[in-house]
Amino acid sequence: MSDPEGLNEADELSSGSISRRSFLKGVSGGVAAAGLMTAGIAPATVEAAGGGTTLGPGASDLTLIVNGQKRRTKAEPRHTLLQVLRDKLDVTGPKSICDRGSCGGCTVMVDGESVYGCMMLAVDAAGKEITTVEGIAKGDDLDPVQKAFIEHDAQMCGFCTPGFVISVRALLNQNPNPTMDDVKSAVSGNLCRCGTYPRVFEAALTAAKLQRGEV
Repeated sequence: MSDPEGLNEADELSSGSISRRSFLKGVSGGVAAAGLMTAGIAPATVEAAGGGTTLGPGASDLTLIVNGQKRRTKAEPRHTLLQVLRDKLDVTGPKSICDRGSCGGCTVMVDGESVYGCMMLAVDAAGKEITTVEGIAKGDDLDPVQKAFIEHDAQMCGFCTPGFVISVRALLNQNPNPTMDDVKSAVSGNLCRCGTYPRVFEAALTAAKLQRGEV
Protein backbone atom coordinates (compact mmCIF):
# COMPACT_ATOMS: atom_id res chain seq x y z
CA MET A 1 0.00 0.00 0.00
CA SER A 2 1.34 3.40 -0.88
CA ASP A 3 1.97 5.91 1.85
CA PRO A 4 -0.79 8.59 2.03
CA GLU A 5 1.87 11.25 2.07
CA GLY A 6 3.70 9.73 -0.92
CA LEU A 7 6.79 8.88 1.16
CA ASN A 8 8.00 5.62 2.60
CA GLU A 9 10.10 5.47 5.79
CA ALA A 10 13.39 5.53 3.88
CA ASP A 11 12.23 8.59 1.95
CA GLU A 12 11.30 10.32 5.20
CA LEU A 13 14.76 9.75 6.64
CA SER A 14 16.56 10.95 3.51
CA SER A 15 14.36 13.97 2.93
CA GLY A 16 14.14 15.07 6.55
CA SER A 17 10.37 15.47 6.28
CA ILE A 18 7.88 14.33 8.91
CA SER A 19 4.77 12.54 7.68
CA ARG A 20 1.48 11.94 9.41
CA ARG A 21 2.58 8.37 10.02
CA SER A 22 5.74 9.50 11.83
CA PHE A 23 3.70 11.91 13.92
CA LEU A 24 1.23 9.21 14.91
CA LYS A 25 4.07 6.90 15.85
CA GLY A 26 5.45 9.58 18.15
CA VAL A 27 2.05 10.16 19.72
CA SER A 28 1.56 6.44 20.35
CA GLY A 29 4.95 6.30 22.03
CA GLY A 30 3.98 9.21 24.27
CA VAL A 31 0.74 7.45 25.22
CA ALA A 32 2.70 4.35 26.16
CA ALA A 33 5.07 6.37 28.33
CA ALA A 34 2.11 8.04 30.02
CA GLY A 35 0.69 4.59 30.74
CA LEU A 36 3.93 3.59 32.45
CA MET A 37 3.83 6.70 34.60
CA THR A 38 0.20 6.04 35.57
CA ALA A 39 1.24 2.58 36.67
CA GLY A 40 3.95 4.10 38.87
CA ILE A 41 6.81 3.13 36.56
CA ALA A 42 8.70 6.32 35.75
CA PRO A 43 11.71 5.74 33.49
CA ALA A 44 14.78 7.79 34.40
CA THR A 45 15.51 8.57 30.75
CA VAL A 46 13.66 8.57 27.46
CA GLU A 47 15.05 8.42 23.96
CA ALA A 48 15.32 11.83 22.38
CA ALA A 49 13.93 12.46 18.89
CA GLY A 50 17.37 13.11 17.42
CA GLY A 51 19.02 10.14 19.12
CA GLY A 52 20.65 9.84 22.53
CA THR A 53 18.81 10.29 25.80
CA THR A 54 17.40 13.08 27.89
CA LEU A 55 16.46 13.23 31.55
CA GLY A 56 12.92 12.55 32.68
CA PRO A 57 10.11 12.37 33.16
CA GLY A 58 10.88 10.30 36.25
CA ALA A 59 13.52 10.85 38.91
CA SER A 60 17.17 10.41 37.98
CA ASP A 61 20.32 10.16 40.06
CA LEU A 62 21.70 13.59 40.95
CA THR A 63 24.85 14.66 42.77
CA LEU A 64 25.12 18.19 44.12
CA ILE A 65 28.10 19.81 45.84
CA VAL A 66 26.50 21.54 48.81
CA ASN A 67 28.66 23.44 51.28
CA GLY A 68 31.73 21.52 50.17
CA GLN A 69 30.17 18.06 50.38
CA LYS A 70 28.92 15.82 47.60
CA ARG A 71 25.28 14.98 48.25
CA ARG A 72 23.60 12.24 46.23
CA THR A 73 19.86 12.06 45.71
CA LYS A 74 17.22 11.56 43.04
CA ALA A 75 15.31 14.36 41.38
CA GLU A 76 13.05 14.95 38.44
CA PRO A 77 14.14 17.44 35.76
CA ARG A 78 11.34 19.78 36.84
CA HIS A 79 12.56 20.03 40.45
CA THR A 80 14.16 23.31 41.43
CA LEU A 81 17.37 23.60 43.38
CA LEU A 82 15.37 24.94 46.33
CA GLN A 83 13.06 21.93 46.34
CA VAL A 84 15.94 19.47 46.29
CA LEU A 85 17.91 21.30 48.98
CA ARG A 86 14.98 21.55 51.38
CA ASP A 87 12.88 18.47 50.65
CA LYS A 88 15.54 15.90 49.73
CA LEU A 89 18.78 17.02 51.36
CA ASP A 90 17.33 18.67 54.51
CA VAL A 91 19.21 21.91 53.86
CA THR A 92 16.59 24.30 55.18
CA GLY A 93 18.46 27.59 55.41
CA PRO A 94 17.14 28.78 52.03
CA LYS A 95 13.49 29.61 52.60
CA SER A 96 10.55 28.96 50.31
CA ILE A 97 8.44 32.11 50.48
CA CYS A 98 7.20 33.42 47.13
CA ASP A 99 8.55 30.50 45.03
CA ARG A 100 8.57 32.73 41.95
CA GLY A 101 11.83 34.66 42.10
CA SER A 102 10.63 37.89 43.66
CA CYS A 103 11.56 37.85 47.37
CA GLY A 104 15.08 36.43 47.70
CA GLY A 105 14.32 34.22 50.70
CA CYS A 106 15.81 31.25 48.84
CA THR A 107 19.06 32.96 47.84
CA VAL A 108 22.10 30.69 47.63
CA MET A 109 25.49 31.02 46.00
CA VAL A 110 26.27 28.92 42.94
CA ASP A 111 29.92 29.12 41.97
CA GLY A 112 30.13 32.31 44.00
CA GLU A 113 27.18 34.08 42.39
CA SER A 114 24.00 34.73 44.34
CA VAL A 115 20.97 33.12 42.69
CA TYR A 116 17.36 32.40 43.56
CA GLY A 117 17.15 28.71 44.44
CA CYS A 118 13.51 28.61 43.32
CA MET A 119 14.42 29.79 39.82
CA MET A 120 17.21 27.33 39.07
CA LEU A 121 16.64 23.71 38.11
CA ALA A 122 18.52 21.29 40.33
CA VAL A 123 19.97 19.47 37.32
CA ASP A 124 21.54 22.75 36.17
CA ALA A 125 23.40 23.02 39.48
CA ALA A 126 25.06 19.61 39.20
CA GLY A 127 28.84 19.87 39.39
CA LYS A 128 28.75 23.46 40.67
CA GLU A 129 29.66 24.73 44.13
CA ILE A 130 26.47 25.48 46.04
CA THR A 131 26.77 27.48 49.26
CA THR A 132 23.89 28.10 51.65
CA VAL A 133 23.77 30.01 54.91
CA GLU A 134 24.67 26.78 56.71
CA GLY A 135 28.00 26.63 54.91
CA ILE A 136 29.61 30.04 55.45
CA ALA A 137 30.65 29.63 59.09
CA LYS A 138 33.81 27.73 60.00
CA GLY A 139 32.69 25.37 62.71
CA ASP A 140 31.64 27.47 65.71
CA ASP A 141 33.31 30.56 64.26
CA LEU A 142 30.59 32.59 62.58
CA ASP A 143 31.16 34.35 59.30
CA PRO A 144 31.73 38.13 59.63
CA VAL A 145 28.37 38.71 57.95
CA GLN A 146 26.61 36.55 60.53
CA LYS A 147 28.42 38.31 63.37
CA ALA A 148 27.49 41.72 62.02
CA PHE A 149 23.84 40.77 61.57
CA ILE A 150 23.72 39.71 65.21
CA GLU A 151 25.56 42.83 66.39
CA HIS A 152 23.18 45.16 64.53
CA ASP A 153 20.06 43.07 65.25
CA ALA A 154 19.44 43.01 61.51
CA GLN A 155 16.52 40.63 61.70
CA MET A 156 13.06 40.54 63.23
CA CYS A 157 11.13 37.42 62.28
CA GLY A 158 14.35 36.12 60.69
CA PHE A 159 12.63 34.32 57.84
CA CYS A 160 14.27 36.40 55.12
CA THR A 161 17.59 36.69 56.96
CA PRO A 162 19.41 33.70 55.35
CA GLY A 163 18.81 35.19 51.91
CA PHE A 164 20.14 38.59 52.99
CA VAL A 165 23.19 37.01 54.61
CA ILE A 166 24.06 35.10 51.44
CA SER A 167 23.54 38.16 49.23
CA VAL A 168 25.89 40.19 51.44
CA ARG A 169 28.44 37.38 51.57
CA ALA A 170 28.42 37.14 47.76
CA LEU A 171 28.97 40.92 47.59
CA LEU A 172 31.93 40.87 49.99
CA ASN A 173 33.51 37.98 48.11
CA GLN A 174 33.65 40.20 45.04
CA ASN A 175 33.99 43.61 46.65
CA PRO A 176 35.60 43.71 50.11
CA ASN A 177 35.20 47.48 50.41
CA PRO A 178 31.63 48.24 49.33
CA THR A 179 29.84 51.56 49.57
CA MET A 180 26.34 51.95 50.88
CA ASP A 181 25.07 52.05 47.31
CA ASP A 182 26.91 48.79 46.59
CA VAL A 183 25.19 47.17 49.54
CA LYS A 184 21.77 48.42 48.53
CA SER A 185 22.28 47.13 45.01
CA ALA A 186 23.47 43.71 46.26
CA VAL A 187 20.38 43.14 48.40
CA SER A 188 17.90 44.80 46.06
CA GLY A 189 16.50 41.37 45.20
CA ASN A 190 15.79 40.53 48.84
CA LEU A 191 12.55 41.60 50.50
CA CYS A 192 12.06 42.09 54.25
CA ARG A 193 8.45 42.32 55.31
CA CYS A 194 9.54 43.52 58.76
CA GLY A 195 11.37 46.50 57.27
CA THR A 196 14.83 46.04 58.83
CA TYR A 197 16.65 47.41 55.79
CA PRO A 198 18.61 50.15 57.63
CA ARG A 199 20.07 47.58 60.03
CA VAL A 200 20.84 45.19 57.18
CA PHE A 201 22.77 47.97 55.43
CA GLU A 202 24.69 48.80 58.62
CA ALA A 203 25.44 45.12 59.21
CA ALA A 204 26.81 44.72 55.70
CA LEU A 205 29.21 47.65 56.10
CA THR A 206 30.31 46.40 59.51
CA ALA A 207 30.87 42.92 58.07
CA ALA A 208 33.15 44.43 55.44
CA LYS A 209 35.20 46.09 58.20
CA LEU A 210 35.33 42.86 60.20
CA GLN A 211 36.54 41.01 57.13
CA ARG A 212 39.26 43.61 56.57
CA GLY A 213 40.27 43.43 60.24
CA GLU A 214 39.44 47.05 60.93
CA VAL A 215 37.17 46.40 63.94
